[in-house]
Amino acid sequence: MTPIELHRKGFKALVDALGYVDAVKLIGQFYQGNGNYTEERHQWLDQLTMDNIIADIKTYQNNEIVE
Repeated sequence: MTPIELHRKGFKALVDALGYVDAVKLIGQFYQGNGNYTEERHQWLDQLTMDNIIADIKTYQNNEIVE
């Protein structure tokens, strides 16, 4: 199992057991993060267009159906 597959299956198991909101809360307890997110997010968010976001959503949805 690849790290990405492990992450997807593990998070799905958490969501199935706890629901999405509580799964995210649980993950948030373990990840402290680093750096300045407010500044760093502009490096990738400012370049995104609505078309990029929609394409990413469709790709994600198609991958979920295959699994």
